[in-house]
Amino acid sequence: MLVHVNTDNHIHGSETLTTQVEAEVSGAVGRFGEQITRVEVHLHDLNGHKGGIDKRCVMEARIAGHQPVAVTHEAGSIHDAISGASEKLEHALAHTLGKLDHHKGATSMGGDRTI
Repeated sequence: MLVHVNTDNHIHGSETLTTQVEAEVSGAVGRFGEQITRVEVHLHDLNGHKGGIDKRCVMEARIAGHQPVAVTHEAGSIHDAISGASEKLEHALAHTLGKLDHHKGATSMGGDRTI
């Protein structure tokens, strides 16, 4: 799984930040293994130097053979935004991939019923 980190011009995209994002994403969605080909992470500071709850993290997971799943989380610090978004992404992927797995093993409605 490839993790690609993008930052706006208010957030310094350092090697340390990239390593932290990769670790957070891998910890949250690593259990989905080969089903996820790439995770795009976009970090934004909405108000620049003004402060407040203005840090946004958008994560988009690319699932092999399916539509991407995207989540957004806003917080007071970039680290909290990353953590919140990775948690949301984990839940969204569990829901989405759980549905896909359920449909794979399903039988038709007229299947093996006995009356």
